[in-house]
Amino acid sequence: MSEHGERSTPGKGLVNGLAVTLKTMTRRSTTQQYPDVEPDLPPRSRGVIALLEENCTVCMLCARECPDWCIYIDSHKEEVVVPGAARPRQRNVLDRFDIDFSLCMYCGICIEVCPFDALYWSPEFEYSELDVLDLLHDKSRLGDWMPTVPPPPAHDVLGEPSKEEATAARKAAGPGAATPARTARPAARPAARPAPTGPTPDPAAGGPAASAAASETAAGGPATGSAAGNPAPETAAPETAAPEGRAPGGSVPEGGAPEAPETGK
Repeated sequence: MSEHGERSTPGKGLVNGLAVTLKTMTRRSTTQQYPDVEPDLPPRSRGVIALLEENCTVCMLCARECPDWCIYIDSHKEEVVVPGAARPRQRNVLDRFDIDFSLCMYCGICIEVCPFDALYWSPEFEYSELDVLDLLHDKSRLGDWMPTVPPPPAHDVLGEPSKEEATAARKAAGPGAATPARTARPAARPAARPAPTGPTPDPAAGGPAASAAASETAAGGPATGSAAGNPAPETAAPETAAPEGRAPGGSVPEGGAPEAPETGK
Protein backbone atom coordinates (compact mmCIF):
# COMPACT_ATOMS: atom_id res chain seq x y z
CA MET A 1 0.00 0.00 0.00
CA SER A 2 1.23 3.53 -0.79
CA GLU A 3 0.99 6.58 1.46
CA HIS A 4 -2.30 7.64 -0.12
CA GLY A 5 -3.88 4.23 0.36
CA GLU A 6 -3.39 3.13 -3.23
CA ARG A 7 -2.18 -0.36 -4.01
CA SER A 8 1.32 -0.31 -5.58
CA THR A 9 2.51 -2.47 -8.40
CA PRO A 10 4.11 -5.68 -7.13
CA GLY A 11 7.88 -5.64 -7.58
CA LYS A 12 8.12 -1.89 -8.29
CA GLY A 13 10.52 -1.24 -5.41
CA LEU A 14 12.76 -4.10 -6.55
CA VAL A 15 12.89 -2.69 -10.06
CA ASN A 16 13.79 0.81 -8.78
CA GLY A 17 16.60 -0.62 -6.65
CA LEU A 18 18.02 -2.62 -9.54
CA ALA A 19 17.85 0.50 -11.74
CA VAL A 20 20.08 2.39 -9.31
CA THR A 21 22.46 -0.58 -9.23
CA LEU A 22 22.68 -0.77 -13.03
CA LYS A 23 23.25 2.98 -13.25
CA THR A 24 26.20 2.92 -10.85
CA MET A 25 27.70 -0.13 -12.56
CA THR A 26 28.18 1.85 -15.76
CA ARG A 27 30.09 4.68 -14.05
CA ARG A 28 33.86 4.72 -13.65
CA SER A 29 35.14 3.95 -10.17
CA THR A 30 36.95 6.78 -8.33
CA THR A 31 38.27 4.71 -5.45
CA GLN A 32 41.94 5.41 -4.66
CA GLN A 33 44.09 2.37 -4.04
CA TYR A 34 45.31 3.36 -0.57
CA PRO A 35 47.97 2.69 0.75
CA ASP A 36 49.52 2.01 -2.67
CA VAL A 37 48.38 5.44 -3.88
CA GLU A 38 48.74 8.30 -1.42
CA PRO A 39 45.74 10.65 -1.21
CA ASP A 40 46.06 14.20 -2.46
CA LEU A 41 45.25 16.18 0.67
CA PRO A 42 44.55 19.92 0.77
CA PRO A 43 47.40 22.09 2.07
CA ARG A 44 45.64 22.98 5.33
CA SER A 45 44.74 19.44 6.36
CA ARG A 46 44.74 18.71 10.10
CA GLY A 47 46.69 15.52 10.54
CA VAL A 48 49.00 15.72 13.53
CA ILE A 49 50.43 18.54 15.67
CA ALA A 50 54.16 19.23 15.39
CA LEU A 51 56.27 20.94 18.07
CA LEU A 52 59.20 23.33 17.55
CA GLU A 53 60.85 23.05 20.96
CA GLU A 54 63.18 26.04 20.48
CA ASN A 55 60.22 28.44 20.29
CA CYS A 56 58.39 27.15 23.36
CA THR A 57 58.63 29.46 26.41
CA VAL A 58 56.42 27.33 28.70
CA CYS A 59 53.75 30.03 28.85
CA MET A 60 51.11 27.30 29.38
CA LEU A 61 48.56 29.01 27.12
CA CYS A 62 48.02 25.92 24.99
CA ALA A 63 47.43 23.70 28.02
CA ARG A 64 44.99 26.15 29.61
CA GLU A 65 42.98 26.75 26.44
CA CYS A 66 42.72 23.08 25.41
CA PRO A 67 39.04 22.04 25.79
CA ASP A 68 39.99 18.35 26.22
CA TRP A 69 42.92 18.88 28.60
CA CYS A 70 45.06 16.58 26.51
CA ILE A 71 48.31 18.64 26.73
CA TYR A 72 50.71 17.98 29.62
CA ILE A 73 53.64 20.36 30.26
CA ASP A 74 56.36 20.28 32.92
CA SER A 75 59.31 22.66 33.27
CA HIS A 76 61.90 24.06 35.65
CA LYS A 77 63.73 27.37 35.98
CA GLU A 78 67.40 28.01 35.43
CA GLU A 79 69.53 31.04 36.20
CA VAL A 80 71.32 32.71 33.33
CA VAL A 81 74.25 35.02 34.08
CA VAL A 82 74.14 38.09 31.84
CA PRO A 83 77.38 40.09 31.57
CA GLY A 84 76.88 43.57 33.01
CA ALA A 85 73.60 42.74 34.76
CA ALA A 86 73.16 43.36 38.47
CA ARG A 87 71.78 39.89 39.11
CA PRO A 88 71.30 36.69 37.11
CA ARG A 89 68.11 36.18 35.18
CA GLN A 90 65.81 33.17 35.16
CA ARG A 91 64.35 31.31 32.19
CA ASN A 92 61.99 28.36 31.87
CA VAL A 93 63.36 25.07 30.54
CA LEU A 94 60.91 22.63 28.97
CA ASP A 95 61.04 19.17 30.54
CA ARG A 96 57.86 17.56 29.25
CA PHE A 97 55.45 18.37 26.44
CA ASP A 98 52.99 15.56 25.70
CA ILE A 99 49.82 15.49 23.62
CA ASP A 100 47.34 12.64 24.01
CA PHE A 101 45.83 12.18 20.54
CA SER A 102 43.34 9.66 21.91
CA LEU A 103 41.63 12.65 23.58
CA CYS A 104 42.45 15.35 21.04
CA MET A 105 39.50 16.69 19.04
CA TYR A 106 41.73 18.45 16.43
CA CYS A 107 40.17 21.86 17.03
CA GLY A 108 43.47 23.70 16.57
CA ILE A 109 42.96 26.10 19.50
CA CYS A 110 46.42 25.32 20.90
CA ILE A 111 48.03 26.31 17.59
CA GLU A 112 46.04 29.53 17.33
CA VAL A 113 46.78 30.78 20.86
CA CYS A 114 50.53 30.01 20.79
CA PRO A 115 52.21 33.46 20.77
CA PHE A 116 55.64 32.19 19.69
CA ASP A 117 54.74 29.79 16.82
CA ALA A 118 55.83 26.64 18.59
CA LEU A 119 52.96 24.43 17.34
CA TYR A 120 52.10 23.67 13.71
CA TRP A 121 49.68 21.50 11.75
CA SER A 122 51.12 18.65 9.71
CA PRO A 123 49.06 16.81 7.06
CA GLU A 124 50.48 13.45 8.17
CA PHE A 125 47.77 11.11 9.43
CA GLU A 126 49.46 7.71 9.43
CA TYR A 127 50.17 7.34 13.14
CA SER A 128 47.57 4.78 14.16
CA GLU A 129 48.55 2.43 16.98
CA LEU A 130 47.45 -1.00 18.19
CA ASP A 131 47.43 0.27 21.77
CA VAL A 132 45.58 3.45 22.69
CA LEU A 133 48.29 4.34 25.21
CA ASP A 134 50.79 4.73 22.38
CA LEU A 135 48.85 7.74 21.08
CA LEU A 136 50.50 9.83 23.80
CA HIS A 137 53.26 11.65 21.88
CA ASP A 138 56.12 13.20 23.83
CA LYS A 139 58.14 16.25 22.79
CA SER A 140 60.72 14.23 20.87
CA ARG A 141 58.06 12.51 18.75
CA LEU A 142 56.20 15.76 18.26
CA GLY A 143 59.44 17.33 17.06
CA ASP A 144 59.87 14.54 14.48
CA TRP A 145 56.76 15.82 12.68
CA MET A 146 58.32 19.25 11.95
CA PRO A 147 59.92 18.23 8.59
CA THR A 148 56.44 17.31 7.31
CA VAL A 149 54.98 20.78 8.02
CA PRO A 150 54.21 22.52 4.67
CA PRO A 151 55.53 26.04 4.07
CA PRO A 152 53.13 28.92 4.70
CA PRO A 153 51.17 30.24 1.72
CA ALA A 154 52.51 33.23 -0.16
CA HIS A 155 51.30 36.63 0.97
CA ASP A 156 48.73 38.36 -1.21
CA VAL A 157 50.44 41.20 -3.07
CA LEU A 158 47.21 43.23 -3.07
CA GLY A 159 46.64 42.79 0.65
CA GLU A 160 48.02 44.76 3.57
CA PRO A 161 51.51 43.81 4.79
CA SER A 162 51.74 41.85 7.98
CA LYS A 163 52.76 43.50 11.24
CA GLU A 164 56.20 41.90 11.14
CA GLU A 165 56.84 42.98 7.54
CA ALA A 166 55.72 46.56 8.21
CA THR A 167 57.95 46.80 11.29
CA ALA A 168 60.99 45.43 9.44
CA ALA A 169 60.43 47.80 6.50
CA ARG A 170 60.11 50.78 8.86
CA LYS A 171 63.35 49.91 10.63
CA ALA A 172 65.21 49.39 7.36
CA ALA A 173 63.99 52.70 5.89
CA GLY A 174 64.98 54.72 8.96
CA PRO A 175 63.07 57.34 10.93
CA GLY A 176 60.89 59.73 8.98
CA ALA A 177 60.88 57.68 5.77
CA ALA A 178 57.68 56.81 3.95
CA THR A 179 56.54 53.19 4.35
CA PRO A 180 53.71 51.23 2.68
CA ALA A 181 51.63 51.81 5.80
CA ARG A 182 52.25 55.59 5.74
CA THR A 183 52.56 57.13 2.29
CA ALA A 184 53.75 60.71 1.91
CA ARG A 185 51.41 63.28 0.38
CA PRO A 186 52.50 64.80 -2.94
CA ALA A 187 54.01 68.28 -2.60
CA ALA A 188 51.82 71.16 -3.80
CA ARG A 189 53.02 72.88 -6.96
CA PRO A 190 53.70 76.66 -6.74
CA ALA A 191 51.22 78.89 -8.49
CA ALA A 192 52.30 79.88 -12.00
CA ARG A 193 53.13 83.58 -12.45
CA PRO A 194 50.96 85.22 -15.14
CA ALA A 195 52.82 86.33 -18.25
CA PRO A 196 52.88 90.08 -19.08
CA THR A 197 50.15 91.11 -21.53
CA GLY A 198 51.86 94.16 -23.08
CA PRO A 199 54.52 93.98 -25.77
CA THR A 200 58.08 93.62 -24.53
CA PRO A 201 60.30 96.50 -25.73
CA ASP A 202 63.43 95.69 -27.67
CA PRO A 203 66.52 96.73 -25.68
CA ALA A 204 68.55 97.24 -28.87
CA ALA A 205 66.05 99.62 -30.39
CA GLY A 206 64.78 101.58 -27.41
CA GLY A 207 67.94 102.76 -25.68
CA PRO A 208 68.43 102.88 -21.90
CA ALA A 209 64.75 103.45 -21.18
CA ALA A 210 63.78 100.31 -23.07
CA SER A 211 66.55 98.38 -21.34
CA ALA A 212 65.26 99.44 -17.94
CA ALA A 213 61.72 98.51 -18.97
CA ALA A 214 62.89 95.11 -20.18
CA SER A 215 64.70 94.46 -16.92
CA GLU A 216 61.62 95.41 -14.94
CA THR A 217 59.48 93.12 -17.09
CA ALA A 218 61.89 90.22 -16.57
CA ALA A 219 61.82 90.83 -12.82
CA GLY A 220 58.05 90.30 -12.82
CA GLY A 221 56.63 93.85 -12.63
CA PRO A 222 55.70 96.53 -15.15
CA ALA A 223 58.19 99.33 -15.85
CA THR A 224 57.16 102.74 -14.51
CA GLY A 225 58.11 106.16 -15.80
CA SER A 226 60.42 106.92 -12.90
CA ALA A 227 62.25 103.63 -13.33
CA ALA A 228 62.72 104.31 -17.03
CA GLY A 229 64.20 107.78 -16.43
CA ASN A 230 61.10 109.82 -17.46
CA PRO A 231 58.81 111.61 -15.02
CA ALA A 232 55.50 109.94 -14.40
CA PRO A 233 52.65 111.70 -16.21
CA GLU A 234 50.26 113.60 -13.99
CA THR A 235 46.75 112.32 -13.88
CA ALA A 236 44.08 114.94 -14.55
CA ALA A 237 41.65 115.51 -11.71
CA PRO A 238 38.04 114.89 -12.64
CA GLU A 239 36.05 118.07 -13.27
CA THR A 240 33.28 118.76 -10.79
CA ALA A 241 30.20 120.82 -11.44
CA ALA A 242 30.47 124.39 -10.09
CA PRO A 243 27.76 125.50 -7.66
CA GLU A 244 25.18 127.96 -8.76
CA GLY A 245 26.56 131.55 -8.76
CA ARG A 246 30.19 130.45 -9.12
CA ALA A 247 32.04 130.31 -12.39
CA PRO A 248 33.74 127.19 -13.44
CA GLY A 249 37.35 126.94 -12.31
CA GLY A 250 36.72 128.31 -8.81
CA SER A 251 36.55 132.10 -9.70
CA VAL A 252 34.08 134.39 -7.94
CA PRO A 253 31.70 136.25 -10.31
CA GLU A 254 31.63 140.03 -10.49
CA GLY A 255 29.65 141.82 -7.83
CA GLY A 256 31.09 140.15 -4.76
CA ALA A 257 30.34 136.96 -2.97
CA PRO A 258 27.26 135.06 -3.95
CA GLU A 259 24.19 135.51 -1.88
CA ALA A 260 23.31 132.84 0.59
CA PRO A 261 20.16 130.96 -0.22
CA GLU A 262 17.11 131.85 1.82
CA THR A 263 15.93 129.34 4.31
CA GLY A 264 12.35 128.83 5.17
CA LYS A 265 11.19 130.50 8.35
